[in-house]
Amino acid sequence: MSQQKYYITTPIYYPSGKWHLGTCYTTVICDALARFKRMQGYDVFYLTGTDEHGQKIDDVAKSVGVPVKEYIDKVVKELRELWGLLDISYDKFIRTTDDYHEKAVQKIFEKLYAQGDIYKDEYEGYYCKPCESFWTKSQLVDGKCPDCGREVSLMKEESYFFRLSKYQDRLIKLIEENPEFLQPKSRQNEMLNNFLRPGLQDISVSRTSFDWGVKVPFDPKHVVYVWIDALTNYITALGYGSDDTTLFEKYWPADLHMMGKEIVRFHSIIWPAILMALDIPLPKKVYGHGWLLLSGDKISKSKGNAVDPVILSERYGVDAVRYYLLREIPFGQDGSYSNRAFISRINSDLANDFGNLVSRSTAMCSQYFGGIVPERGEIEEVDKSLIDVCNGAYEKVAKAMDSLLVPEALEEIWKIIIRANKYIDETTPWLLAKDESKRARLQSVIYNLIEAIRMANVLVSPFLTKSYVEVFKKIGVTDEYLEGFGSLEFGTMRSGAKVEKGEALFKRIDIEKDVKELEAIAEKAEAEKNKKAEKKEDEKAENTVTFEEITIDDFAKINLRVGKVASAEKVEKADKLLKLGVDLGEGRIRTVVSGIAKWYAPDEMVGKEIILVANLKPCKLRGIMSEGMILCASDEDGNLAIVSPSKPMKAGSEVR
Repeated sequence: MSQQKYYITTPIYYPSGKWHLGTCYTTVICDALARFKRMQGYDVFYLTGTDEHGQKIDDVAKSVGVPVKEYIDKVVKELRELWGLLDISYDKFIRTTDDYHEKAVQKIFEKLYAQGDIYKDEYEGYYCKPCESFWTKSQLVDGKCPDCGREVSLMKEESYFFRLSKYQDRLIKLIEENPEFLQPKSRQNEMLNNFLRPGLQDISVSRTSFDWGVKVPFDPKHVVYVWIDALTNYITALGYGSDDTTLFEKYWPADLHMMGKEIVRFHSIIWPAILMALDIPLPKKVYGHGWLLLSGDKISKSKGNAVDPVILSERYGVDAVRYYLLREIPFGQDGSYSNRAFISRINSDLANDFGNLVSRSTAMCSQYFGGIVPERGEIEEVDKSLIDVCNGAYEKVAKAMDSLLVPEALEEIWKIIIRANKYIDETTPWLLAKDESKRARLQSVIYNLIEAIRMANVLVSPFLTKSYVEVFKKIGVTDEYLEGFGSLEFGTMRSGAKVEKGEALFKRIDIEKDVKELEAIAEKAEAEKNKKAEKKEDEKAENTVTFEEITIDDFAKINLRVGKVASAEKVEKADKLLKLGVDLGEGRIRTVVSGIAKWYAPDEMVGKEIILVANLKPCKLRGIMSEGMILCASDEDGNLAIVSPSKPMKAGSEVR
């Protein structure tokens, strides 16, 4: 019988700045699910990565004055270091700048274009740069992005479109007839009522206003937009579109796409439509969880409320961060983070419950039996309740994990820990130790405690990936119990193991003291951020352009005319220059050399109306005599846009 496959993905993250605790939420959840499935015997493939193209990342790189790839490499390195710190066990990390991915994206784009699912038109609509989302006017909330609440801009440009509307009925049928496809149920209602039933519009899948992206192979002034580029990572990472499709054939379709609720629309509507167009099976489940909130607002670096997971991990341990994310937040709903709640959870669950159980049990084993786990004796009535909780835990935990109820799964594991702590109070081993005639009974009690710890620890190992190793070391357990969940039957552990008392597994924390210290760290970070922002503003002010005033007589010397571009070609061995033939209504064609090749292709210039400084003294550029200068606007990043009349004008018309 072949091993059952399980393919799980997070969304790929956009490397536009410092990572925060909210970023970690999806990845830690998926890691726990992947680890749990591996221990169940599944052949798991866990994918994560980074979405590295687009205008936003280009703008951010320019704002800090470094080449975009250099900037991305640095931020992606930080992310991979964070995943290493949090012990994320992904099988592949994809970057959309990976060569194999870009080639596959181009093949996909060509295929969709060839079969008519992509066509060329002009786009006009509202665009949110931070979210990289297009919206219709009716979808805006108070004129702003419905997802993040920030300003949008009205954009108009030539674009290739994907025929999303073509798949509307199939998508409605998919969600209505397959309720397990999109979870939780609230997301189904949102997609059906807010997007699908009101009617889908075709979506823009290319851009010309920036060039940091995968070039459309047959029209290179266009770059492939995020819907085709980023979403297809789930199949290109498996080799789709390459010469080796072994992984794709093995693991696709995905068993679970996990993401935050703000991008469910992309994954439950746009992504399935693309797969339908490509005639590829759909993923089995798309799950949109809630947000991690801070003071009622989504944790986000762009909103200035980021919580640093590195600081928390270094201060309290990686497992404390993992446990909080997995246990505290009601899955599928929004959850709130506070320093007080975080520390309280460490104290109550990890220190008081789990850590205390391990410390008390190993201490008594050391004191009463020289640190050797004793033989198991006869079972008495008081033992049965503990044994029943232990033996029934796996089935309940597995059921919760299958339903993606991660906090509930941990709650079931903690029932063993809580019951074992109560068992200590019920059996009073310290009293049994005073009576030699009860030595056999004391042996059974200590064995039962160590065995309960072992069973809880096997179950907790996918969640607390550092601590479980320490617990097994303390109770003398070897790796043979970690080959899966097959050892989860009470009484499986052999006697004779050597326990180690050692330091407490989790130390109790002074809540008031640590809350103040964390607040001080946050205030210092905010002050440094504000200081940098002020410095940037000061530098901007210092670099503000001042203008030398001229008189009307000076301006009158400049002869500006409307010209019509009759021909255009690139200047050999000059990447920035175009050679233009310009009609100024003079009965001849002027030659003008202009440094606009980065922003305008030759065929794009032909027929365009421009404004020309007509009386500029001719000069030679690359051996070509240039007779004038085109007027262009330039933004702070050096991008150029040709200045043109707002309506058609006769060639040679004077500009005044």
